[in-house]
Amino acid sequence: MTSRIPRDSRLRLVRPRPLAAAPRAVNQRRPRRPAPRPPEGTPARSELARMARSGLAAAARVAHWADAALRPGRDGASPDGKGTLSDATAERAARDLGLTVAQVRADWDTARLAGLVEVHGDSARPGWRLRAWDRDDSAVLRGWVALFDAWSLAHPEPEQHAHGAVSDVVSALPQVLSFLQLSAGPVPMEQLLDLLEQRVTELRTERCEIPYGPRPEPLPAAPPAEDTPLAPLLDWALHALASVGALTYGDGQATLTPLGNWAVWVKLEQICVAAQSPAGNIEQAAEDMLRGCAQLRPNAARDEYRAWLAARPVGSAVTELLGAARGDDALLRGLAFEALRVVGAPAEPDVRAVADEPTLRPYALLWLAEHDGIDPEDAHEVLTREEATWLWVDTAAAVADHGEAPMLVRHLESAVQPTVPMLLDEVRAVGHPRTVQVLVALAAAHPDPALAKAVRRAAFQVHTGGS
Repeated sequence: MTSRIPRDSRLRLVRPRPLAAAPRAVNQRRPRRPAPRPPEGTPARSELARMARSGLAAAARVAHWADAALRPGRDGASPDGKGTLSDATAERAARDLGLTVAQVRADWDTARLAGLVEVHGDSARPGWRLRAWDRDDSAVLRGWVALFDAWSLAHPEPEQHAHGAVSDVVSALPQVLSFLQLSAGPVPMEQLLDLLEQRVTELRTERCEIPYGPRPEPLPAAPPAEDTPLAPLLDWALHALASVGALTYGDGQATLTPLGNWAVWVKLEQICVAAQSPAGNIEQAAEDMLRGCAQLRPNAARDEYRAWLAARPVGSAVTELLGAARGDDALLRGLAFEALRVVGAPAEPDVRAVADEPTLRPYALLWLAEHDGIDPEDAHEVLTREEATWLWVDTAAAVADHGEAPMLVRHLESAVQPTVPMLLDEVRAVGHPRTVQVLVALAAAHPDPALAKAVRRAAFQVHTGGS
């Protein structure tokens, strides 16, 4: 009786993708929440985008100049790892654009904060938002919101005040902005100061701890944050928000601009979306948040990611997501990088830094390729054959743990190898820690007895170390 093990079983080639899609096999539908409507009187998105383009016109002009004159990634920035302009470049830009060097540097910094210029290692280059500046209103509004989120960097903080007090004010400002948004009109400085002082007191009370044991003698230091008057810091914060176009500030009162009002509403809406989710994902740690999103469809999951990210500093959020990606659950690894796609440019240095970790490398390389403008359908081409195979096994592990048998069988079609024997040989060689479990699950799920037998044999060989 001849063997039915396929010698040249052709696989239908499809473009492999990181399988954050694995959890969606559960096929659970949630009632869709109606799209929220912005407050009455909010301009249309096209008008908001026009306002954002106007406010960022100077920054876009410098970024376009750098794109044309410097050839991105070569001589655009000094090698300090921060993407700042060199003296020679700033002077050249000032001559070409009819500006002062100080204006060029200020506009360049704004362009970086808005994502019109992206820093990669020791160089800077035009961001994708600059490419889409004249045709994509969403890209423009995202750029402005990125600048709005970075308001405390756009306007230097007062040097004479304790750093802790400045951090408290930055943390308390979202509540002040929410009050401005709900007020829908000018609010006196005294009222905002009273609200700020209440919120800062709450923050300090929440983190108050009573130390045990003897207390060391305090070292000479700056005045405690609690002794720092908040009025000057509120003045600084309002001037900083005014400098990015979020509000107008004068005559002892502040008013949100249409752009500022819209941005605050968007962030409040994101928080409300998360608060209404069954798992309450906004308050969860990254790993629990990702598990809570596992059953959601892609758009709903992205809404959850945005809300979760809006409720915490970007830096700590990225660190949490990468920590979850390092765990044993391959599903969370894929979902973590989906959430990092929502983060966008601010996550780039951290993602680049983990590209040397074997477990995260394929995911990081795909993320970086898409971030650099490569079409997601073609991003897999940046992976070596070995990396693509490792990702195939990792994705299969996610499907085996969280999906259904038919989905695992369909996953066979996404392998880069043209035949089953070639796939099995390379899967055995790649050294993924879940190889045996994946092959056993695939053998149990596949309806073809001959192919299932070949897969079981490969699993046995991996398990025993044979060939």
